[in-house]
Amino acid sequence: MPQVLEAMSKSSKKFYIKTRHSLVGGSTLSQHLNQEKGTKTIDILNKESFDYVILNHHSLATIDGAKSFLDISKQIVELVKAKNAIPVFMQTWAYKSKPLMINPIADAYQNMGKQLDVDIVPCGLLSSQVRKLRPEINLFDDDDKHPSKNATYLNALAFFKYFTNEKTKNIPKRITTTDQNGQKLWLLFLSQQNADFLQQLVDNYDFKTIIN
Repeated sequence: MPQVLEAMSKSSKKFYIKTRHSLVGGSTLSQHLNQEKGTKTIDILNKESFDYVILNHHSLATIDGAKSFLDISKQIVELVKAKNAIPVFMQTWAYKSKPLMINPIADAYQNMGKQLDVDIVPCGLLSSQVRKLRPEINLFDDDDKHPSKNATYLNALAFFKYFTNEKTKNIPKRITTTDQNGQKLWLLFLSQQNADFLQQLVDNYDFKTIIN
C-alpha cells in the first residue's frame, strides 16, 4: 500500500507523499516495539525523520485482547510523538468469512482514537461498505484475510483523501511507479468500473482528514 499511495499522490494538485515502510509479514505492533521477528521499525524511527507514521494492528488484536490493544497502541503513539512525528492508525477490516468482526474492530479503534487523541482512517468500514454495496468486488487475497489489489487500491485512496483532502476522481485505474533505472513498474490496475466505484465511495464517505 505505501508504494501505491506514493504513486497516487502524483495526481494531487498540491501534495506529494513520499513513503517508507517497515513491514514484516505476520508481525504485531508489540513485536515491532520490541524489535522481534526481524522488525526494524525502532531503528528506522531512531535514524530517520517523518512527518506522519501510519500504524496498524492485525484485525484480531481488537478482539483477542482489548486492553493489550490499547496498551500497545499507547506505547507506540508515545514513541512516535517523541520522534516529532504524528501517529495515524489504519483501521483494519473484517475477514472474508467473518464480516461481523467489523463491529468490535470499529468500536475498538474509535475508543482508542479518542483516548489517545489520534486520527483513524476507516479502511475497515470502507471495506464493509464495498462488501455490502458491491459484493462481487473481491477484497481479499487467497488467505481471505490480506487485501487484494482492489482493497489495496481502496486503502490507498482513503489515505490519499486523509492527507490531501482532495477528491480521488483524477487518480488513474492503473497505478505505476519507476525503478532505479527509470523503468516503469506496474503496481496494480483495476477495471474502470471498479476504480470509479471505489473512488466515489471514498469521496462520499465522511471522515476526518488532516486539513479539516
